[in-house]
Amino acid sequence: MQDPQDLASASASPEKARTTSGTDAGWERQTLERLAFANLNEQKTARRWKVGLRLAWLVLLAGIFWQLFSYRSTTINPSLPHTAMVSIVGEIGSETEASAENVMSSMRLALEDSGSQALVLLINSPGGSPVQAGLINDEIVRLRALHNKPIYAVVEESCASAAYYIAAATDQIYVDKASIVGSIGVLMDGFGFTELMNKLGVERRLMTAGANKGFLDPFSPQTEPQRKHAQAMLDQIHKQFIEVVKKGRGDRLKETPEMFSGLFWSGQQAVDLGLADSLGSLDGVAREVVKAPDVIDYTQRENVAERLVKRFGAAVGEGSVRALRSSTGLR
Repeated sequence: MQDPQDLASASASPEKARTTSGTDAGWERQTLERLAFANLNEQKTARRWKVGLRLAWLVLLAGIFWQLFSYRSTTINPSLPHTAMVSIVGEIGSETEASAENVMSSMRLALEDSGSQALVLLINSPGGSPVQAGLINDEIVRLRALHNKPIYAVVEESCASAAYYIAAATDQIYVDKASIVGSIGVLMDGFGFTELMNKLGVERRLMTAGANKGFLDPFSPQTEPQRKHAQAMLDQIHKQFIEVVKKGRGDRLKETPEMFSGLFWSGQQAVDLGLADSLGSLDGVAREVVKAPDVIDYTQRENVAERLVKRFGAAVGEGSVRALRSSTGLR
């Protein structure tokens, strides 16, 4: 005979099963709904990011084009009498803002303006490439004769080495009493690691066509003939530097044995030695020497947009070269 408790349990089992089944179905439905909403939110977020990125790129491109066209369209028209100024700041080199290309085009623009009474080169540079400095030096001489306008140099913190090579071509050089001036010399520097490699047991494997092709390699020993060759080249460039300074400064130089040794002096000492003419500032020269106190800056500077465009162009060019090499099997 079946126990009444067992009968009650048995009669309740179908109802319990139906309840459990309904709970499972509700849980599955809730889970699916949550997944669907999560997927929708994820798609909305992705769309927002995509739209935001597109807007950001649009703003960036608009800024680049605005910078390019606004910069290129800004020209200085013939104006009232003024002092033209061109800055030479930082290292002088072919890839810097103080390159010969930038400085010479700025000088031409300044002197071609009918309102400019004189050109002031505002210099704050430790030096750089003698080639770039030589090009600017020659252009100063040419432009002064062409436009019959004086060209002055005003030194701020420093005018050393290649920067002084440039300043020497100007009519007069003005300095601050604490400026650094001079360093009339030439150098070629590097490192040699041959002894260290021997101690570490490292073998240098360098193959060249030409006995002296690798004589500047820091991991190879330098022979005496190579050292003499480099020294002769430096001496020749140094001699050219000295001739430029003597030609530009003339009888104003009070030459001493140390003058062309690579030493540098304070602004006051430079005046005493004839390396500079007088103490003065940009505003002072414009006001007292040129007699045109209004100063207009003609320096052509590369802006952010131009740098971005150049880098983009370089990246595209590099990618094209790599693609060509890959397609032709070259490495």
